[in-house]
This record gives sequence, structure tokens and C-alpha cells, in this order.
Amino acid sequence: MDEKPERAAAREPDLGAALRRARIENAERADAVAELREIEAGRLALLESALQKVVRQAPAEVDLFELTLAPGDRPRVFLDMVAFIEMARDRRTYRFFQDTLYGRVLIAESPKIDTIVAACTNYVARRLVERERALSTGVSRSEGTDEAEAALHAPLGDPTRAIPARARISRAGPRTAVPSRRLARSLAAAFGWLLMAVGAITLVALVALATRLAWTHGLAEVSTRALGFQPF
Repeated sequence: MDEKPERAAAREPDLGAALRRARIENAERADAVAELREIEAGRLALLESALQKVVRQAPAEVDLFELTLAPGDRPRVFLDMVAFIEMARDRRTYRFFQDTLYGRVLIAESPKIDTIVAACTNYVARRLVERERALSTGVSRSEGTDEAEAALHAPLGDPTRAIPARARISRAGPRTAVPSRRLARSLAAAFGWLLMAVGAITLVALVALATRLAWTHGLAEVSTRALGFQPF
């Protein structure tokens, strides 16, 4: 009557079983992630195919746009060097971004491809108009092409895009002023070296003259008394 039932012995932990369960969970999680990535890449590939028609309509001489599907942990469709589309965390919503001087800007966000394609089309149109404005400034090819192309490739919102290439060149000064400044520096350096040489020669001459006068007016007599003869 007084005996108490013995407690069931505690089950010892089984590391092998726990390791098997962890491997199964990891495999299931990896399969789920791989499936999500495949879905994400497939949707971005559909968007890239739709944007091909837009990019092909751009003039043949324009090399601003390079439509590319970049794989990775976060696959993206690059429209140019600063604009790209990626999927949101739900793997359903497209997000159209642009990197600007002031940070990354969200241009459009929608789960519909048509909405993103329309936003990209407007973006391409704006870039083409800015290119036309930059090239219509009348700057010569040898002086203004580099500045115009740099303005075209600058992100939207960059203050330098609003400054015409001619104005930026005028602020920097004419290019012919650079050789003139170099010639002036060379002449100034040569003149300074000449002054230093003349000064050194004059100093040596003055020291020699002072020594000669001192010898003539007293040092000769002192050396004769001390040595008994005149050394010079």
C-alpha cells in the first residue's frame, strides 16, 4: 500500500535522430527557397521579354540602354546602368528602382507587368529627350561630346544634368588657357633659376673682394710679423 509507482525512466536524447530531422528540415527549406527563386527568375524573364520590344524601338545610334537579366540571390533586370527592376519579398510585386545622386528612388511598384512596362517606357522616353537636349547645345564635337555623354549617363535628379555642356565648359575656362598657364610657369621657373644663379655669383664676388681688401689693409702685415714672410 505504501509503495509508490516508479517513474518511467527519462528517455535519453538521440543525437543521430536529431541530426536526421535537421537534415530533412534543411532539405525541405532549401527546396522551398529554390522553388521561390525559380518563380522569381521566371517572372523577371517575362518582364525582360516584354521590355525587349521597348528597347528595340530606341534609335540605333543610342547606346544608353543595356537590357540585362542579372542572376544571383536577388535577380534583377537592368534597364541601364542606374535603373533596374527586382521582385519584392512576396515574389509577386515588381519594383522599379533608379540609383540617383541622392540615393535609390522607387519609380514604380506593381504586381502587373503592364504597369512596370509603361513606367519603363516613360523612363526610356525621358532619357532620349535629355539626350536630344544635351546634343542640341551646339558644342563642337571635339570640346562638347565628352561632357554631353557624361550628362546623359548621369542619373536622373543629378544637378549636373540641368547644366548645359556649353555652360560647364565656360565655367571650366577655355582649354587653350591650360598651355598658356604651363608656359607662364616654365618662364617663371627659368627666371627664378636665373636670379638664383646671378645672386650666387654676386655673393662669391663680394666675398672675394672683401677678402682681398682685408688682406691688403692689414692681414698681410700681420702674417709677415707672425711668420717672418708674406705667404701671398
